[in-house]
Amino acid sequence: MNGMPRMKVQEIAMRSVESDFSYQSPATIVDDLSMRGRNDLSCGTWNSENSQQLNCHSLTWTGEGACLQIFLRRVLVVDDYEPFRRFICSTLGEKPELQIVGQVSDGLQAVQTAKELQPDLIVLDIGLTSVNGIEAARRIRRVSPASKILFLSQESSADVVRESLGLGAQGYVVKADAGSELLTAVDAVLRGERFIGHRFSGYDFSGPSDDRSSKDLRSSVFFAPKQQTLDICHHHEVGFFSDDQHLLNDFARFVGAALKAGNAAIVVATESHRDSLLRKLQATGLDVRAAIEQGRYIPLDAAETVSTFMVNGVPDPGKFFEVTGSLIAEATKAVKVKPVRVVACGECAPLLWSQGNPEAAIRLEHLWDEIAQSNAVDVLCGYPAGFRDSVGNDVLNRICAEHSTVYSS
Repeated sequence: MNGMPRMKVQEIAMRSVESDFSYQSPATIVDDLSMRGRNDLSCGTWNSENSQQLNCHSLTWTGEGACLQIFLRRVLVVDDYEPFRRFICSTLGEKPELQIVGQVSDGLQAVQTAKELQPDLIVLDIGLTSVNGIEAARRIRRVSPASKILFLSQESSADVVRESLGLGAQGYVVKADAGSELLTAVDAVLRGERFIGHRFSGYDFSGPSDDRSSKDLRSSVFFAPKQQTLDICHHHEVGFFSDDQHLLNDFARFVGAALKAGNAAIVVATESHRDSLLRKLQATGLDVRAAIEQGRYIPLDAAETVSTFMVNGVPDPGKFFEVTGSLIAEATKAVKVKPVRVVACGECAPLLWSQGNPEAAIRLEHLWDEIAQSNAVDVLCGYPAGFRDSVGNDVLNRICAEHSTVYSS
């Protein structure tokens, strides 16, 4: 408290401007004012004793002997995929004026929690259990009409966006773009603007809403600017390797270049290949352990990862984009250099081929190609020794057609 009496702090607070103020300087937060809630990854909810105090402000020193108000905006996070919920909480936790008051994974639970907490903002997924996010939002508008709703979903259909905005939502972001757009969207929505992700900038969503509270919105619609990364050439490479040594050498080259430049890498491979790759990267002088702790190097098991998005023996696009979108967003957030780049390499499609499922492998390559084209992600797929000799020309040509570059070693 720098020697200032507690009563003096309270007097200054009472004279503060009675309007919203977003303040993000590194000034020291006043420690002994219990009104400031934690913004950590636990996303814990406030108990009933504190729930009536959430509209109050916290105080921040300006460094010149005065205090400024930070009005806490209460946020409810709704998503059925726990790793992505953690990413959302972590991202929102960067803004001191946001207080995460709860997280839920079910549509009906979202409606009930919104009714109980009356949050300022609800970050809402569409693919929920019991009722989907669209229906949940429709019910939330009735039980918590003052809550602003920002959809964060893997759905990239303009019709879905139009329906979401039509029932009164104030924003829409595709999950694959969350790393670059989520905080901007939150700011815009809380200002009273509508926010729509960059990929929908060619569409007209200016039609009337059936939600009466939307009259308070400004008439303009704020589209996210097109990301510079989208102008970068499409890189989706495939390599056919004569042995494991050549495959690992190429993976090490691909991943090592990204990490040395301060960027991020996602590796989806077998355990033996992940271990061997780790040793190769360390042998080049890279501090891989530090990169893992920073979140810039994400090693995953191929079989476990593939199982998260397979439905009836084929990759499900919705699940695939949700899984990969959360990974890319997590990796993007960890990168501190500009422009941000993320690379991904692995053996997902080759694993499906080895299991006697070539059609699923081709479909998965197509999905990875969509990721490579729509995000700042370079992708390298590594096929093992003997693949080219064991498949017909039709399968080989179809796999090659899904890539921007084809080579063999």
